[in-house]
Amino acid sequence: MNPDAALPTFRLERGTSLAQAQPTDNAPVTLASPALDVMTDLTKVKAATTHPGTTLRQAEQAMIYKGVRMLFVVTDMPLIEGLITATDLGGDKQMRVVHERHLPYDELCVADVMTELGALDAIDYARVKAAAVGNAVATLQRLGRNHLLVVEAATAQTPRRVRGVISRSQIERQLGRAIDITPIANSFAEIERALG
Repeated sequence: MNPDAALPTFRLERGTSLAQAQPTDNAPVTLASPALDVMTDLTKVKAATTHPGTTLRQAEQAMIYKGVRMLFVVTDMPLIEGLITATDLGGDKQMRVVHERHLPYDELCVADVMTELGALDAIDYARVKAAAVGNAVATLQRLGRNHLLVVEAATAQTPRRVRGVISRSQIERQLGRAIDITPIANSFAEIERALG
């Protein structure tokens, strides 16, 4: 074919449908399956992000629209400042901020309730490559979290970066059963708030 030639076209007819993405990460797994089978690989799937100044209602709508339960918080892409989860939006964290700062809920933004980068737990990508789904489940349970960030070490070509996410809901979908995770306080302030 001549590289300068236009391609032939045709008109679409009623009933033409859109191709639907077929997620490859929804295949059934067992606890012995490779952990990579349940990791959302951010080199293959675009990370769902939000800005720290986004209102909580907008963040919730973004999660619903994107079909996720977590958003990375970024101001200057691709640098991560933290993350916000559906639990952050539906828990008591935002109500504490409303009470402590005497603000209306509608004035709260992502920065008010997000988990900052320094407070996030991560696991090394090289370890995940050698781990099983059961290891990921045990880690989620030990930390009392719904998400694990998988971090790839820096190379000569790339800085240290979040390579993927392992989420409780994804594992539950693929296992076909619920995973029991008890939230764990990670600071004296969290323990004090839980008792208060």
